[in-house]
Order: sequence, then structure tokens, then C-alpha cells
Amino acid sequence: MHVPATFEQFRQDALAQGCSEVLVREWPAETVVAEHAHLFSARALVVKGEMWLRIDSAMERHLRVGDTFEVGCHRRHTERYGPEGATPWVGRSR
Repeated sequence: MHVPATFEQFRQDALAQGCSEVLVREWPAETVVAEHAHLFSARALVVKGEMWLRIDSAMERHLRVGDTFEVGCHRRHTERYGPEGATPWVGRSR
């Protein structure tokens, strides 16, 4: 995934790649999100803080500023956020 410099560039790229919704998610420090799934696919760029992501039973990924990730529709995953929280930019598609 191309790493854009601004949210507007990220938004334009995500819309061009078929995303129907593009948003900024801000997670508080030390937040833990239990295993869940979405009715949409998501592609994201971490722009602040750090987070850990586990998809299905795969190894947990440690994501920092500049890292990207994708979670497919209906894929079970867990999330946890670092001591400063985290902010990913997220493009969603159904």
C-alpha cells in the first residue's frame, strides 16, 4: 500500500481503490478490543502511537507509525493499543 502524507491523500487513494467510507479512528491508551469481526473489509495506516493486531489465529503484529494493515470482511481479529493510544486512518469497503 502506498503511504500518503496527508489524510486527504489517503482518502482519495482509498476511494479510488473502492472504499466506500474513509475515517480517522482515535483509540485511547491501553485499549483492548476483544476478538470480533466486521461486515466490511478495512485497510488502514497507523499515523500516531502503536497497536497490536492478531487476525484469526495468526501471529500478533506490532504496528507503529507508517505501518499499514488490512482486515478482510468477516475475519476474526483482536486489537490492543499502546500507552499513548493509536490513530489509524481507515478505508472501509463492503
